[in-house]
Amino acid sequence: MDVVQMSLAELRSAQAEGKLSAAQLVDLYLERIEQHNRAGAGINAVREINPRARDEAKALDAERAAGKLRGPLHGIPIIVKDNIGTADGMKTTVGSIAFANFEAPRDAFVVRRLRQAGAIILGKANHTEFTDVMSDRMASDFCAIAGQVRNPYGFEYGRGGGSSTGPAASVAAGFCAAAIGSETINSIQDPACTSSLVGLKPTVQLVSRAGIVPNCMSQDVAGPMTRNVRDAAILLNVIAGVDFDDPQTLAAAGHVETDYTAGLDEAGLAGARIGVPREVYFDGLDEDELRITEQSLRALREAGAIIVDPADIPTARVVADIRSSILRNEFKSGFNAFLEALGSLAPVKSLDDLIAFNREDPDVRMPYGQALFETAAAMPGTDDPSYHADRLKDVMISRTAGIDAVMDEYQLDALVVPQARAAKILGKAGYPSIAIPAGYKTDGRGVGLTFFGRAFSEATLLRLAYAYEALTKARKAPVLG
Repeated sequence: MDVVQMSLAELRSAQAEGKLSAAQLVDLYLERIEQHNRAGAGINAVREINPRARDEAKALDAERAAGKLRGPLHGIPIIVKDNIGTADGMKTTVGSIAFANFEAPRDAFVVRRLRQAGAIILGKANHTEFTDVMSDRMASDFCAIAGQVRNPYGFEYGRGGGSSTGPAASVAAGFCAAAIGSETINSIQDPACTSSLVGLKPTVQLVSRAGIVPNCMSQDVAGPMTRNVRDAAILLNVIAGVDFDDPQTLAAAGHVETDYTAGLDEAGLAGARIGVPREVYFDGLDEDELRITEQSLRALREAGAIIVDPADIPTARVVADIRSSILRNEFKSGFNAFLEALGSLAPVKSLDDLIAFNREDPDVRMPYGQALFETAAAMPGTDDPSYHADRLKDVMISRTAGIDAVMDEYQLDALVVPQARAAKILGKAGYPSIAIPAGYKTDGRGVGLTFFGRAFSEATLLRLAYAYEALTKARKAPVLG
């Protein structure tokens, strides 16, 4: 049975009908990984396989035979990004040699939710070392502990292409049914676009970050990376929710949908008011990106959407040009607090300690330098008044005077941009987005479209993206050598 492009629903049906067991499914994915991860096409997306995966699959098969199903992902293999803690014998390296032997003391919240739903954590995916807060020269597909991830469509992800490259490549290459990535600025959206995937970045408060190595806690969020919109909605059902270990999620109380698949409708674009912010977000598009985006906008209109074009975000230029201290201050304070909480389990004791460790063998441990680490280490941290002033400014220009302002002015349900062009303003706002395949450049590179909106508008964004997906059927699977 060819499982490489099967959806979660198809895999569930195959298991329910007795055509495929969880153990067989794990073996099929492991065979695919063996063929094309380090050998074959050399995707290098998976750093480590869960040593318990086969045993977990057999246990889930026994539970199914006994009439017990844990949840909607029973027997489904999922890969998670390597900054997400798993207490199963695998390491959580964050792509760093300093963390090569670090085992998380407990599952991250999202991993716990996945297991409760019956998922098998098949392995850990490579990603940009320390989710791209280490060096301003490091390519987005590189980490010192595992090397370079290759886009399954035959290209490099390149500098600034988003850190969730391994999860994206794993799903695109058919190494797993779906993956969980994480984002601070563009780390889900961008690799989803270039890997021809659906990448859902939830509202920051909707999914707990407990057990995930922090980057910038006002912006960090984990989210699904899948081959279709329904699969993303299914995963969001599992991982969304309030967690007292992440107090920011208390804001999600009353906003978590019972079922994010319920509103999926092929006619979901009819009557929807969608704005097109052209200023800044269309700057510098190449010919193929512009052609595919304009084709997409025509398709949205033909499907009955009311396209407000342009619907420019008043603060777009300000946000694009600003250099806020938020990320650097939050990384320093958050990372040091994370290490302190680990106590004797911490592989290093502080950010300063990590910088010193890397300097001991720079050619191996930091071939692209660690300028961003050093800049963060020199910051005053989140207790400083300048940090709070910058945070208030970020919220104002991204939310109140930015996305909220344009949506209020034109009474919009959502906004849409090419590729991951709105990633910076979405990161500062903590607002949700969904990237979806829109087409391909003449050289075969994937081009995506990103729908985004206000906090907790995931159900709306999923509905719009699902209808667009059904209308265009744009995604084509890669052919691995």
